[in-house]
Amino acid sequence: MHAINWKNAIIAGITGTILFDLFGLITGSGWWDIPSLLGEQTGFGLLYGVAGHFGNGVLLAILYSGIAPSLWGPAWIRPFLFITVQTIVLGWLFMFPLLGAGVAGLNAGADMAIGSLVRHWIYVIPYLYFINRELFAASSPKEA
Repeated sequence: MHAINWKNAIIAGITGTILFDLFGLITGSGWWDIPSLLGEQTGFGLLYGVAGHFGNGVLLAILYSGIAPSLWGPAWIRPFLFITVQTIVLGWLFMFPLLGAGVAGLNAGADMAIGSLVRHWIYVIPYLYFINRELFAASSPKEA
C-alpha cells in the first residue's frame, strides 16, 4: 500500500501554482489572472479566487501523489500525462465552455488552449522533485 507524503504533495502543489502564475505573468496573461477570474465569476473577490486557485493546485498534487504508482509510463512522464488529461477534461471540456470560451477555449483563440496546456506542464515540474523523487526511489535499481 502506498502512503501519501502530505508535506511533499502540499509543497509541490503550492510551488507548482506559483510557477503556473509566474509563467502567466511572463507570457502576458498577468499576475493572478486565474484567481481574479475565479473571484469575479463567483462574486467572492480576489481573496477567494487566490484561495481557490492555490487550493486546487494542492488538491491536484495530493491526487497525483495517491495515484502516481498506478499511472502508465516512466516516472518522469507520469505527472505530465496526469496534468494533460486533467487539463483537457476539466479545463478544455468543462471550465472553458462554462466561462463562454468554448471547447478548449477556441472561441478565444487557439493560443488559449495551447497556453493553458503549457502552463499546466510548468505547474507539474515540482512534482518531479517533491513527489516522484521519493515515490519512485524505491523502484530504482540500486548501485552495487
